[in-house]
This record gives sequence, structure tokens and C-alpha cells, in this order.
Amino acid sequence: MEVFQLVKKAKKGNKEALLQLIMKEKDVYYKLAFTYMGNQHDAMDAMEEMIVRLYESVHQLKKDEAFYSWSKTILVNSCKTMLKKRKRLVLVEELNHQMENEHNHLAEDPYKHSEQQIDIQQLLLHVNEHQKEAIQLKYFHDLDYQTIADMTNVSIGTVKSRIFQGLKKLKAHFGGEGDE
Repeated sequence: MEVFQLVKKAKKGNKEALLQLIMKEKDVYYKLAFTYMGNQHDAMDAMEEMIVRLYESVHQLKKDEAFYSWSKTILVNSCKTMLKKRKRLVLVEELNHQMENEHNHLAEDPYKHSEQQIDIQQLLLHVNEHQKEAIQLKYFHDLDYQTIADMTNVSIGTVKSRIFQGLKKLKAHFGGEGDE
């Protein structure tokens, strides 16, 4: 069934349609939640919270075609709320753990993979949390600037600036040629 039809049914209170919509993107939701939460248990809790919020507010969705970006925004906000309640920050090691789990099935040299993860971990230590978040959403989750802006409640210009400044810091630290 087409996404638009499922959204229309979900907005009318059809729980099965909402579940089908969520299941179509469950892996994307999980990866996004894991990026913020850092472990499987908390990522699943955040997804559960997102599902409850979606069920309670799907009738408020104005543009049916925006369901997935809207639901991802709800997921990110759920993650941020959970993190604030627990008064803890997401560490770069958690991203490293996620990447390790995602790439375990690849038939590559395990030593090379380990070195790449250490490089990414070390590089991301040199940017602030806002820059890290924007870089992760753009390059690890392949989200566009508008979606990132919507998810983080900032302007597109701010998102672009955070990514540009973060990459500039990474380039300077890694020894690349800068614009200066």
C-alpha cells in the first residue's frame, strides 16, 4: 500500500496503518535513535516514545507527504528529552559502537575497520556537540539541510554553518588544506 494511503488511514485512527508506516522505516528510526542514545535499550525506549507520540498526534499532521521527516523530528525530540531527563551527554564512543555494530557483517580487514573507527572517534572529539550532531545527521544518516533544521529547531543557515565550521575544524586537525 502506498505511503500516502497509509498516512490517510493512520490519521483516521487506523493503528495498523500507522504500524505499517513505522515498520517500513524501522531500521532508519533505530539507527537515528541509536546515534543519540548510544545503546540498544535506550534507542528502543526512544522509538517506543516516538510511537506513542505519533499515535497521539498523527491526526495533527498537515502534509501527508511529510510523515517520515515529521516522525524523525518526533524521534529526535524524544531522544533529546530522555537525555535531558537523565542529565547525560551522548559520547563519541557511542557513535563508534553503532558503527561497529552496523559494519560487523562486512568482509573487510578487522584491523583496518578498527583503525577507521578510531580515526572517526578522534576527529569528532574536536568539534562541539552542535557541530557533531549536524555532521552525524548529514553524513551518517544522509539527511538534507531542511530536515536537519526541522529536527534540531534551528535555521538552515545555522545547520550549514555548523557543518561547515565542524568540517573546517576537522580539516585543520587532520592536516588538510584550509581556506585560510
